[in-house]
Amino acid sequence: MTRVLVIEDEPQIVRALRINLRTRDYEVDTAADGRTALEAAARRHPDVVLLDLGLPDMDGVEVIRGLRGWLNVPIIVLSARHASAEKVQALDAGADDYVTKPFGMDELLARLRAAVRRAAPADQDAVVDAGDFSVDLAAKKVHRDGADIRLTPTEWHILEVLVRNAGRLVGQRQLLREVWGPAYEKETNYLRVYLAQLRRKLEPDPAHPRHLITEPGMGYRFEL
Repeated sequence: MTRVLVIEDEPQIVRALRINLRTRDYEVDTAADGRTALEAAARRHPDVVLLDLGLPDMDGVEVIRGLRGWLNVPIIVLSARHASAEKVQALDAGADDYVTKPFGMDELLARLRAAVRRAAPADQDAVVDAGDFSVDLAAKKVHRDGADIRLTPTEWHILEVLVRNAGRLVGQRQLLREVWGPAYEKETNYLRVYLAQLRRKLEPDPAHPRHLITEPGMGYRFEL
């Protein structure tokens, strides 16, 4: 299921979005201010963000910049600001689309579907076969010996980052930033714990991994 983070401080709009999105099988998380939103994004790893610019604690453009420092998912701005300069500022900060309030729910949902489609990997790159297991990036599933392997959201996010950078070193700080957020760049013990869990689930011989490789003191690498 596609996870949507709604960053909005107007309860009526939050309620309408939650009802309409859940009816269409989206998972929905909400945040009423910028700080809570950044924490929720780091914790819940949304697939798409709906963001109001007029938040009580910080400007929405600051939130966009904070998210774009480590999160590469579609951000759709919802705002009552109609001035072209403010739209340009939000788009330049990293927003993918801009919807002015009041908006029609059908139009917003269509824009959301389009943003998710654009962010999806190309078909030819969607399934990565490592031999011992395969990773379906589009479906967010891992298959081994004809069965799905159950991963936690955090395990999946780590694996996804490594697979999308197959053959390349992903630094410890980069991986921590992309999975947990910028506040966790020094928590290298998190990576040791989760990589050990992934190896137990995916590697034929977890003590001698062939696919999830540690580069001591530097980071990790995914090898086919």
